[in-house]
Formats: sequence, C-alpha cells, structure tokens
Amino acid sequence: MNNSKITNLLRGVVALGLLLGISAHASANECELAIGANDAMQYDKKALSVPASCTEVTLTLTHTGSLPKTAMGHNWVLSKAEDMAAIANDGMTAGPEHNFIVDADTRVLAHTSLVGGGESASVTFSTEGMTQEQAYNFFCSFPGHWTLMQGSFSITP
Repeated sequence: MNNSKITNLLRGVVALGLLLGISAHASANECELAIGANDAMQYDKKALSVPASCTEVTLTLTHTGSLPKTAMGHNWVLSKAEDMAAIANDGMTAGPEHNFIVDADTRVLAHTSLVGGGESASVTFSTEGMTQEQAYNFFCSFPGHWTLMQGSFSITP
C-alpha cells in the first residue's frame, strides 16, 4: 500500500471517529458519577474512580430514603484520606446551614449540599492536582455518619 492510500485510510478512520464522537480524551460518561444514600446510613457504592483523562468530574448524590434532611440528611464530601476524620469532626460545628462543612476548609476537595429523602444534589469539580498515588476518601459529614458512610475515590490510568 502506498503512502497516499495509507494517508487516505487514516483520514477516513479519524473522520469516522469524529462522526461517532470517539476521541483520545475521556468520554463524558466516564467523568460523570452517581451514588445513592439511604435511611440506613449507607452509600450504595464503597469505591468510585475516574480515569486520569478526566479533568473535571460531576458527581450526583441521590438520597433514596424517605426521611427529611433534618433527621437523616446526607452529603458527599471528597478529601485526602488522612483529612477525612478531622473534616467530619470540624464540620459538626458548622451546622446544617453550611452542610456540616466548615466554610473555606481547604482540605475539602469537593462536596454536595445536604439532601433528604427523595432529593438529589450534584457537584462538579476539577481533578487538577489530584494524583493516582494519593489515597482519597468520600464520606457523609452529617454528624455521626462518616464512620459508616465512607468509601475510596481514585484516579485510574
């Protein structure tokens, strides 16, 4: 096959990829996560991950229970693993009006608002500065929940 034919073949493959929406970057679906939380203080996932090609992630939390947020509110908070307990403990003083997160807490990488039964909340955050080597955790900062409601978050190759 001569160079002209190879070039035309490659152009065709690239054009087909563009037509089908295929690219070298992560697809939007890979960068969109969903997690549920219930009235039994449980997330429906213990681990979440996104590929390193995701520069921005959107996470949607859905409270699948029926109790109001004043009684069984949940949120989703992301931090380095070593910061989780301190953020949760400090958050108790922030109160529900601040989603049990201290304002401007730089240890918090992302968080949703507090939701009650039947409600959802989303957060979009940048992965800039996050690494595959660092251990990250997600948790609910509603007082007393984080000890049961937690999981790992990772950036994958």
